Amino acid sequence: MTFTQQDARPELESAPGSEWWRTAVIYQIYPRSFADASGDGLGDLPGVTAHLDDLHELGVDAIWLSPFQRSPQKDAGYDVADYRDVDPIFGTLADFDAMLAGAHERGIRVIVDLVPNHSSDQHVWFQEALKAAPGSPERARYIFRDGKGENGELPPNNWESVFGGGMWKRVTEADGTPGQWYLHIFDESQPDFDWTNPEVRAEFRDILRFWLDRGVDGFRVDVAHGLIKAEGLPDFTPDPEGGSMGGDSAGVPYWGQPGVHEVWRDWHEVLAEYDGDRALCAEAWLPTVAQTALWVRPDEMHQAFNFHYLETTWDAEALRAVITESLDAYGAVGAPSTWVLSNHDVVRHASRLALTAENPQGAGIGPKSPGQPDPVTGLRRARAATSLMLALPGSSYLYQGEELGLPEVIDLPDDARQDPTWFRTNGERYGRDGCRVPIPWSADAPAYGFNDTGAAWLPQPAEWAEFARDVQRDDPASTLSLYRSLLAERRAHGLGAGTLEWLEGFGDDVVAFRNGPITVIANLGDTAVALPAGDVVVASGPLDGASLPTDTTVWIAAA
Repeated sequence: MTFTQQDARPELESAPGSEWWRTAVIYQIYPRSFADASGDGLGDLPGVTAHLDDLHELGVDAIWLSPFQRSPQKDAGYDVADYRDVDPIFGTLADFDAMLAGAHERGIRVIVDLVPNHSSDQHVWFQEALKAAPGSPERARYIFRDGKGENGELPPNNWESVFGGGMWKRVTEADGTPGQWYLHIFDESQPDFDWTNPEVRAEFRDILRFWLDRGVDGFRVDVAHGLIKAEGLPDFTPDPEGGSMGGDSAGVPYWGQPGVHEVWRDWHEVLAEYDGDRALCAEAWLPTVAQTALWVRPDEMHQAFNFHYLETTWDAEALRAVITESLDAYGAVGAPSTWVLSNHDVVRHASRLALTAENPQGAGIGPKSPGQPDPVTGLRRARAATSLMLALPGSSYLYQGEELGLPEVIDLPDDARQDPTWFRTNGERYGRDGCRVPIPWSADAPAYGFNDTGAAWLPQPAEWAEFARDVQRDDPASTLSLYRSLLAERRAHGLGAGTLEWLEGFGDDVVAFRNGPITVIANLGDTAVALPAGDVVVASGPLDGASLPTDTTVWIAAA
């Protein structure tokens, strides 16, 4: 079955300033770890379809699917070989259409991941480039350069890959001689496109229309701050203690170049051809909130992930500062701020918020990492942090499994790890496998209900049983019940479209504000805080009479 953009779409009010993406709660699905209908140990699109009722019951407005396009899976699908097809491990285009229709029937919008910075080395274009001569049109689609040294034996510059090691790989030419080098910001199986090439830009316009014609509601754009590299490809040495995606470094010649904005203006025009307020969301790791806001000016992206908020420590002053800065910066360009605490690239916040040592983005944690988290503290803070986040004006992103309170899986066996970061750093960085373990649905089922065979592409820990959805569903004190309540009350009180007013008088260790009829108080300090009068709408943990315990957030409505 084939759908067009007119088929089975959720109908919501649409007017300037009230577009759905301004206030939506969007749930990230990492397909290989969500649900496995085939039983082969890898999640798939029919697995997503089978759980759409669960997502509807949770109360999300949209889902975002990490890459499911055809890929050799060297980097879990972020190495795309065919942008217009579904990888067989996830199903078929018919399975995608069925999933999309099922989501729309439930009023859930669908955002798909798109990876424009690079392709797989198995992509037909790159295979053509390898067979073609230096200077050919086929090579001009990627970033090929001659090497340095007497015989071109040295890479064109000193850039280091995000995944570790050099950022250049030398090819063997058709006659068997050592040849040019190609750029790969990530793994060597992920060659970067040359986005100064009009043919590349035209190809991606067609790819956008392929999925928009099927009815998707938008795109999460991978590495949206990449694509354009500084002219001349100058040498650059990053801070070895910094995060891997450049969000803490200025002047990086392969991140945040001005020319990228031309690409997003072009894409914006493509989406504007379609009805239904289709949206672009940027994965852009940049040094400041103000710089990130440049990605969501009125003629560019519609949203950008607020990684500065995600990376903020569990500290009241720091949270107040980043919330204020975000609302001001995004509001200045007419865009909503987004809020996010976890995703497939970072340590789950039920563990991260209890770490006691530095943990750069992308490094992950494992059994030998310093500052191991206390799971009780981590979950308590995670529940409080989410309760704070979902009360903020704007759009929020949830990562699959966080509604169950899932922690990072720390004790994965070395031989089970699959993240390229683990291999390219020779085990110095654990990478992202710990947040990608298949999630539990049923405590007593094989693979905890991930499938009915017990197979799982990453091993699930024994404690997954206590987090299973069926255990939590009818428990009013469970994390799942908390999320359902937060989302229902957020919608009922229009908090996504509200206005934040800071409240004083609660102490330096408290984040307190009013959004519409709801007063929100989050206690990040060591001592309990007296609560004002009013009716408790939702609380992240047990209250102590009229006091708010440490690491707890409460929503209060005026009596």
